[in-house]
Order: sequence, then C-alpha cells, then structure tokens
Amino acid sequence: MKIVFLLHNAYGIGGTIRTTLNLSTALAARHHDVEIVSMMRHREKPRFAVDPRVRLIPLVDNRPDSPDASDPLHAEPTRCLPSAEKRRHQYTRLIDARVEDYLRYSDADVFIGTRPGANVYLALFGPRGALRIAQEHLSHDVHTKRLRAELAPHYRRLDALVTVTEADAAVYRRRMPLPGVPVLALPNSVPEPPGPPSDGTAKVVAAAGRLAKGKRYDLLIEAYAAVAAKHPDWRLRIYGDGTERERLAGLIAELGLRDTVQLMGVRSPIESEFAQSSLVVVSSDAESFGMTIVEAMRCGVPVISTECPLGPAEIIHDGVDGLLVPVRNVPALTEAMLRLIEDEPARRGMAAAALSNAARFDPDHVARRYELLFAELGETRGERARIRLRASTRHRLRDSLHRARLLNTARRAAVRKLRSPGRGRVEGRVT
Repeated sequence: MKIVFLLHNAYGIGGTIRTTLNLSTALAARHHDVEIVSMMRHREKPRFAVDPRVRLIPLVDNRPDSPDASDPLHAEPTRCLPSAEKRRHQYTRLIDARVEDYLRYSDADVFIGTRPGANVYLALFGPRGALRIAQEHLSHDVHTKRLRAELAPHYRRLDALVTVTEADAAVYRRRMPLPGVPVLALPNSVPEPPGPPSDGTAKVVAAAGRLAKGKRYDLLIEAYAAVAAKHPDWRLRIYGDGTERERLAGLIAELGLRDTVQLMGVRSPIESEFAQSSLVVVSSDAESFGMTIVEAMRCGVPVISTECPLGPAEIIHDGVDGLLVPVRNVPALTEAMLRLIEDEPARRGMAAAALSNAARFDPDHVARRYELLFAELGETRGERARIRLRASTRHRLRDSLHRARLLNTARRAAVRKLRSPGRGRVEGRVT
C-alpha cells in the first residue's frame, strides 16, 4: 500500500513532525511504500533524521537563492487555504499549484493530512479513489470559531478525521457533525529510546518544550523555589528555546535560583537528557497530546503534569506511573515534586510502571491501528458515501425550504405594505 503524509514543513522542529516521522518509519518497516510531502522547505537538510525507506518530497523551496523564490506565483497569496488558518500567510499560489499537481497525479492509496491547511488541500485535490484522512494535532477548541466553520465543509468530503485524544474526538463528534466521516482517536507514537532507561539516581528534575507562555515554566520555576530550599542538591533543567527565555532567566535570578535552575537550550533527541533525570514535569495550561510525557515515560521516568486539556489524563495513570495536579496551582506542583523526591521507593515504582505502560505508544503498535483503520474505511466506503449523500440531500432540502420561507415572508411583507392606509392614493395640492 502506498501512503502519503502531507506536512507543513518537514525541515523544521515540532511534535507533529516528530510523530509523523515515527509513524512513517513504522509503516515503511511494515512494507508499505511511504512518502512525506513537505509543502515547503527552508534549509538543505531536515533537522530530524528521515528513515531511508521513507521518501521526502519538498514542493516549494523558500530559500532566497532558490529558483522558486523568483517564480511570480511565489509572490501571490494562496487562493485555497481558509482565511482563518493562522499559517495562511506562509502559503502562496505556487504552493497551491504544486500541491494540486502532486495530488491529482499521485497513485497513492492513502493520503493523510497533518494540519488544517493540508486537510483542505486533500478535500480540494485528493483523488476520489484514494482514502483521504485528516489528522488534527491541535484540539477543536484551539481553532477559532471562524476556522472551524470554514473547515467543516471540507472535512465532510474526507474519509475520516483522526484526533490524538479521545476527549478531543468526542468534542468534534458533538460540535462538528460530519455525516459518513468517522471521527476517532489514535495517539501519537514514540519509539523506544536507543539508550538505557534512567536508573533513577540522578538528582535532576527535567522539563522540555518551547519556552512559550502557555507552557507556564514561570509557575514551574516558582514551584521549584520551595523544592530547592529543602533539597539544594537537586537541579531543575529546562530544555528548549523561545520567546520567554529572557523573562524566565530574569525570574530565575530574581528568586536566587541560578545555582539550581538551568535553561539548557534545545536538545534533540531529548530522550538522552530525560534518561539522565529522575523526574519530568509538565506545567502547561493546555496540551493537545503531550509528546514530552510519553518520551519521558519511555525513558523510565515518572511525570508530574498539570491535568490540562486534553492529553495528560489519557497518558498518565495518576498515582501509578505519574502524578496529575491542578492547572496553575503552584503549591500543588511543589507538593508533587517534593513527594516523589522524598519518597524514593514510590518514585522508582512509578518509573517502572511508566516504562511498561508507555509501550502502548510504540510506533509499530500505532501503525497496526492505522492499518486496521485503512481496511475498515475501504470496506465501508459505499455505506459512508450513501450516508454522506443522504445528509447532503437533507441539507439542500433544508436550505431550499429556508429560502422559500424567507421569500414568502418577504412577499407577505410587501403585500401588507401595499395594502396599508395611504398607499396608492395621490394627495391633491391646493394653490
């Protein structure tokens, strides 16, 4: 089976890129023909390694010295992507043309879009004889109401919508009716790290991700101040980079934590760093999934996470392989860290459970679930087409009835206006 993934930019860094590469590798290992189509590129080589069995096809080269940079279509904005798509400004008519050309002439059996813009391209140009699947790596409520309204008609033309959590799938089923389009959850995949797991002896608490406001590293640093006061021999290492770096560095200095809290910068792969820690903390206001959580667990490290929407509670079994704490609760975050730092047997027990439980996110396991989905969608294609046709017919009928009611209302109003007193009478004029 030939399977194609559509990525925004496979040459960057991000959770969607990582999990797409993981799944692509697993499907290629299961003897599928796999391609990753990158809408654009901005550098010579991808930052993440691409399995040699997977073909990477960039469509438009955004580097200033590339021939694409001088193409007239490269200067014109996209005509295909929804106006509310927040990355719409990065898309051009040249990308529109290249994507349309690729999709129309591809012989793939399955196409999988990995963000809203890619999913719209699939709805517009994907071959009707192939399976066209939309992935949503963000959550329903992260999208604006306007974007959701623009996406719904396109998503109704696809074969399935896949979210990364069951909670998000339930929201889509409830708020975006998609007749004939199954909405289901399949988690992101994380491979087994190449090195040994953590031995639990390092006095290190780790955190990793973009240094952005939503990750709430400021609250983590504040919570860690009380930990450092009781356990000055432990260290907090925060991996990543972003717009909040300077502010976080200032907070560390202000709280007198320069000797115990370190901003480590970007590390890839992050698993080697997690394996040198004994505890990982996620302090976010929201997580659409929680790749960091699974990556830490696969290294045999228990995770303390805020119980934020939507992913952490579907990954962590509270009190078994990690701990869940309320969002934006500094005392609770401090208490959870102190609990596992001071109770070594409990920490080691959770570490062992984390290593075992995280195996369900192995790419081969997730790839098997995708294969079952492909088979089911193929078998139900006719039935789903009939459901879609009936729903479309009902929708057109409702629209026709609504327009008829509006027309009748307008006619009645016009008749009443003509029959009202004073109408149709010409007043005489006295001179």
